[in-house]
Amino acid sequence: MLRRRRCVLIGGRRNRVSERQDVMTDTDFDDDGTAPAPGRGLPEAGEGPVPGDPNIMTSLVRGLAVIQAFSRETSSMTISQISQKTGIPRAAVRRCLYTLRALGFADTEDGRRYVLRPRILALGHAYLGSIPLTRIAQPLLRRISNALNESCSIAILDGDDIVYIARASVSRIMTIDLHVGSRLPAAFTSMGRVLLAYRPNELEERLARVGFGAFTPNTIKDAAALRAEIARVRESGYAIIDQELELGLRSIAVPIMASDGTAFAALNVGVHASRMSTAEMIEKILPLLRQAAAELSLCVG
Repeated sequence: MLRRRRCVLIGGRRNRVSERQDVMTDTDFDDDGTAPAPGRGLPEAGEGPVPGDPNIMTSLVRGLAVIQAFSRETSSMTISQISQKTGIPRAAVRRCLYTLRALGFADTEDGRRYVLRPRILALGHAYLGSIPLTRIAQPLLRRISNALNESCSIAILDGDDIVYIARASVSRIMTIDLHVGSRLPAAFTSMGRVLLAYRPNELEERLARVGFGAFTPNTIKDAAALRAEIARVRESGYAIIDQELELGLRSIAVPIMASDGTAFAALNVGVHASRMSTAEMIEKILPLLRQAAAELSLCVG
């Protein structure tokens, strides 16, 4: 076993830090020096670190938690506030912020309150740039958006939310500002229901986690009704949300299918309820979405 100790400059002092993630054992790597192959002890992506897992780098987990603590509502925070929000000790938060600031991902003007810097976008862009779909979809989204004078988006499923990965927006029809990276609950969005419909083996587990709060009087309020609606979506191949997430908002979505028959992503158009009925959406928007989704499916393979 090899133990490495590293030095970190904090507040002008050189501190010697020893952390569990810097302990390497012969179980950390395969014989050829590579990480264990999938199925040989690696956790499922997104399931979170397992307590006591010697392969987890605690400092990285903490650094990412600090980054994710910032939001639209909490864009500027003190070390104490971040510590309270994340559960990370203040000394560790301070080291994370020191490192993020040194790398250009965070900054502070008064030495107390910290903010993220634009360079943090590079982390998300690295992922978006690695998805062929986002590179080829934007012209199609603009074409649909221009033809309908409505906003058009693509999202993927991440946990119990959808995450917007591409968008062409012409007007703001929701009280929240949607953009690439925005998250919404999958169960109450048209794109989310499309994606859930093509994951039948996961559906019951996902339904058990849904919190049925009434966003509007139209919101589906129990698992049985949601299950029936998702079955209808799978049968018809599209989903419509009629003012369930927000009054005045209607949206229609179709799946972007991969070659293995799974829905890789979803494509939708959102309209204000005063501008178009659900019947008109099916007549005018659905054919355009299906055509675009077929094109994108060929590209993603």
